[in-house]
Amino acid sequence: MSLNVKLSETLVDQARRYGSVAHRSVPKQVEYWSQIGKIAEENPDLPFSVIRDILVADQEEPIGEYQFG
Repeated sequence: MSLNVKLSETLVDQARRYGSVAHRSVPKQVEYWSQIGKIAEENPDLPFSVIRDILVADQEEPIGEYQFG
C-alpha cells in the first residue's frame, strides 16, 4: 500500500544526498532510515553495525541451504 506523506525539504534533500551514494531513490532512502529506526527502537542494545547487517541480510537472495519442500 502506498501513502503520500509530507516531508520537510531538509529531510528530502538529505535523503537525496545519502540515497545517491547508496544508489537509492529518495523514497527508498527514507524507507531505509525508517527500517533502521524501527529496528533500533525495538532493540535498543543493538549497535548500528548489527542493524545494518540485518538489513543487508534481508536483501540477500536465499541460497537454498534452509529451503524445505
